[in-house]
Amino acid sequence: MIILKDISLRRGIKVLLQDANVTIQPGQRLALIGANGCGKSSLFAMLMGELGADQGEIDGMNNLRLSHMAQEVMVTDLPAGEYVLRGDLELARLRDEIQRLEANEDFSAAAKVHGALESIDGYSAERRVERLLQGLGFADGASNRPVTDFSGGWRIRLNLARALMTPSDMLLLDEPTNHLDLDATIWLQQWLKQYPGTLVMISHDRDFIDATCQRILHIEHQQLNAYTGNYSDFELQRAERLANQQATYEKQQRRVSEINDFVRRFRYKATKAKQAQSRLKELERMEQVAPAHIDSPFDFSFPPPLKSSDPLLSLSLANLGYKETCILSKVDIQLRPGSRCGLLGKNGAGKSTLLKSLIGELPLLAGERVTGEHCSIGYFDQQQLEMLDLHASPALHLQRLSPSAREQDILNFLGGFNFRGDAASSEIAPFSGGEKARLALAMVVWQRPNLLVLDEPTNHLDLEMRHAMEVALQAYEGAVILVSHDRHMLRNTVDELLLVHDGVVEEYRDDLEAYEKWIISSYKSPDRQGVTETDTSRKEKRQQAAANRDRRRPLQRLIEKTERQMSTAETELHNVQALLADGDLYSQTRKDELADLLKREGQLKTQSEELEEAWLEQQDELESLET
Repeated sequence: MIILKDISLRRGIKVLLQDANVTIQPGQRLALIGANGCGKSSLFAMLMGELGADQGEIDGMNNLRLSHMAQEVMVTDLPAGEYVLRGDLELARLRDEIQRLEANEDFSAAAKVHGALESIDGYSAERRVERLLQGLGFADGASNRPVTDFSGGWRIRLNLARALMTPSDMLLLDEPTNHLDLDATIWLQQWLKQYPGTLVMISHDRDFIDATCQRILHIEHQQLNAYTGNYSDFELQRAERLANQQATYEKQQRRVSEINDFVRRFRYKATKAKQAQSRLKELERMEQVAPAHIDSPFDFSFPPPLKSSDPLLSLSLANLGYKETCILSKVDIQLRPGSRCGLLGKNGAGKSTLLKSLIGELPLLAGERVTGEHCSIGYFDQQQLEMLDLHASPALHLQRLSPSAREQDILNFLGGFNFRGDAASSEIAPFSGGEKARLALAMVVWQRPNLLVLDEPTNHLDLEMRHAMEVALQAYEGAVILVSHDRHMLRNTVDELLLVHDGVVEEYRDDLEAYEKWIISSYKSPDRQGVTETDTSRKEKRQQAAANRDRRRPLQRLIEKTERQMSTAETELHNVQALLADGDLYSQTRKDELADLLKREGQLKTQSEELEEAWLEQQDELESLET
């Protein structure tokens, strides 16, 4: 049991928590929610021991194995699979020890370490890593690529996989779905349902919270308020509490008004002075109940488009892809005013390809793209954040889009996105990811498009902003095509689902719940800590591993040697071919050098083919030992 008692926490001069109390039972699944800047990440840092409380104490954290999802982007040349595997420190230590002992040919000592590795199910580690990467949307073979090959969003996914790989009693996840697509979000949801430890998660995805959490911790007014149930339950309970609080506040204010009126009239009358003093003391003793602040800081809408066309945009028998690679074939889509389409499909199926083809960023490989005379597209994806000018203010960003716009109109508009005062007129360099996402969305709305193409627009947005966006989209008069892992957003803003699957785009006639079941059934059951396997099956695996280990080890070393030779030959061949690309080499004066290089190229090609054939034979032999 973890007990936070009378916790006060400050960051600078800002008070985040004041005399806050909460008890977390073992095995509970909690969602930590609250407005941006209320102290959620600081509370995580405090639980991890990175930040001390200004007052109060935390009991129950001693000897607790913690795992958390790092937000910083790791820079390492480790292969992605190895980076994830090393989330299990003990597993990594044993593997390193075995490698050291076997390199020194101390096989007797290595055998004991092999036994320790078996005891923690270490021989299934690489398979577990592969399943984590598969579930989180990585392509086949991604585990062999260095971490530095991946973009920032994919590295965050690697951090998530590493956290899930780490054995833990308590798992802390900060916005785990931010860089996931819908399929990976559903997979993670299933994984967390079977996690045996205590889960504390910061999330702004209400459907994800509903599916994974049984308790809500809400940071509000510098307090930790606990609610039983998921996010939908929290909404109902909080609404009831606020209604009661508001009623109590209004009743109190009436009483305060009565007291003040009585004191004002009778304070200096001898016959009433004692009663007036009594009422003043009542006023002093009265608990000050704060008014219920339930208004969202966000209030915006999409202005009606100035003009429109019908249809706005269409693709006819279109083949979509990159250069010579066709990803989607014979795509037929017609977007009309009022169309509301949600795109479904697994990672890599072609959803982003379709969106980029629709907006004209990606030329068609075949077919026809027709835009209406008055089609005006508003496009949003996460790359829009990278295109913002960090040294410009939100107001200046909009002024550049509309040089003739009045400054006050711009400031009024930005206020709906909670950019007020200095936040509207200061440069955006220190803005958080959520604030930058709000600005990028504001820029889209400002331009009054009649066709919105939105690729994961809710990343980094908190629950209040997501709700405001849903309300705005519901009233929007133009067409919408949306990709989002936020099922609540999809459910409340689109009325037609398109499935991108197996190289085609087709209407999905079922609902999101059916799609979720389909995705879950397509994944193999992930290996997790605490997943029950029979003792017999574990024993059989250990016996089989012990019997095959000595036979596999020499073959594995031979394969590693062959792979090193293949890598060396391929590198030299690449260098030779680079030299052969030099046009000056083909002059008469360098013919001997040319002949030598051509001869060496032929030798290296032959050598590479022989090594590859040997490697395939060795792999076949290794597979025969493992079956």
